[in-house]
Amino acid sequence: MFLASFATGHWQANCYVVAAPGIADCVVIDPGQDAAPSVRQVLSEHQLRPKGILATHGHFDHVANAAEIADDFNVPLWIHSADRDLLTEPGAGLGADGAALVRQLLSEPMVEPARVEEFDDLDELSIARLNFSVTHAPGHTEGSVLLGLDYNGRNSQINRIVFSGDVVFAGSIGRTDLPGGDQRAMSRTLREVVLPLPDTVALLPGHGPQTTMARERATNPYLQPAAVEI
Repeated sequence: MFLASFATGHWQANCYVVAAPGIADCVVIDPGQDAAPSVRQVLSEHQLRPKGILATHGHFDHVANAAEIADDFNVPLWIHSADRDLLTEPGAGLGADGAALVRQLLSEPMVEPARVEEFDDLDELSIARLNFSVTHAPGHTEGSVLLGLDYNGRNSQINRIVFSGDVVFAGSIGRTDLPGGDQRAMSRTLREVVLPLPDTVALLPGHGPQTTMARERATNPYLQPAAVEI
């Protein structure tokens, strides 16, 4: 599997480019603010062509460049319908300070890509010869999802990758105090979606370094029993 990752924008959100072994088709996950130049560089260097853009959720720092890339390559953006409004109203998912900053960062209003597809009711998505599991994981936003892929790499202790967006990070979880956030929903997601993931899962989050479920189960204070029983 080909996997490139890089952090971009004011909030240093992680963007990923993923391709099946030996395949020129790829997907781009979470192309946020200022991600487009790095995405194009990766595509050019590795002779890849995107077949779709996948958004783990709709916050500006994860989708700001989604329309530009999707429309340039005439591919769809996949997002959960609960977050679709954030594609054109980024301030709606942020606090007052964040919304004000986004207004400063934008030179023109955000628009939806020409092609938008919704994750709703999907538990799998086959694209670019990759078979993603799609799991609704609300709490950080109403439309947050986890995207999973089987992994057969050199690390024998890892057999699956989950792009966790802002649901869970190394040592932390996504905040729930922004518009659309819900602490009770997040606790349920952590308890019923995240904690059941096997220890052999690698977590590739929306910010910060990658981690594993084994490490987070043992050390992440927000995944301990007392923290998720709300």
